[in-house]
Amino acid sequence: MKRIIFAVLAIVFVFNLSSISQTKTKEKVVKFVIHTDLGDMTGILYNETPQHRDNFVKLVKSGYYDGTLFHRVIDGFMIQGGDPDSKNAKPGQALGMGGPGYTIPAEFNPQLKHKKGALAAARTGGPSNPQKASSGSQFYIVQPENGTHFLDNDYTVFGEITDGLTIIDKIAKVEKGPSDRPVKDVKMTIKIVE
Repeated sequence: MKRIIFAVLAIVFVFNLSSISQTKTKEKVVKFVIHTDLGDMTGILYNETPQHRDNFVKLVKSGYYDGTLFHRVIDGFMIQGGDPDSKNAKPGQALGMGGPGYTIPAEFNPQLKHKKGALAAARTGGPSNPQKASSGSQFYIVQPENGTHFLDNDYTVFGEITDGLTIIDKIAKVEKGPSDRPVKDVKMTIKIVE
């Protein structure tokens, strides 16, 4: 009798373990779309960077990014946005210091690279940020075909653009003024694709 009970318990335990591991492997991929006047970019967020993923989803769903600008654009490098101060910013106004008032701990993953279309978190550099904590809202998207791999494991990559890579190039090539800010505003609206 004891052997039968033990065998039943062992089967139940193995079944529970397999259903737990299946749940983890079937974690839903979050998709998003960035709408701009120059076209749309669709992408996914990585489950391997859950703090960055969840923060981005929270901000997007609250409308935080709607009406913000790609405020720093460097052809051959990246396009950067997510500064709340860029909403209704005056022409020539310096941007890039705004945020939600918090940072996110770095989530470096050697498998997540700065390839073309990579979505990564901006951050302050130098001795004031030794832990390399990410900005709470500012992000950049990698533009070059060969990527920017010198940034791998130095800035958190938390997603990628999967459709609309040519839009990155269009934005990167607009006319810029001081501090690499586009002369004509490139506004965005971001939505989570349910």
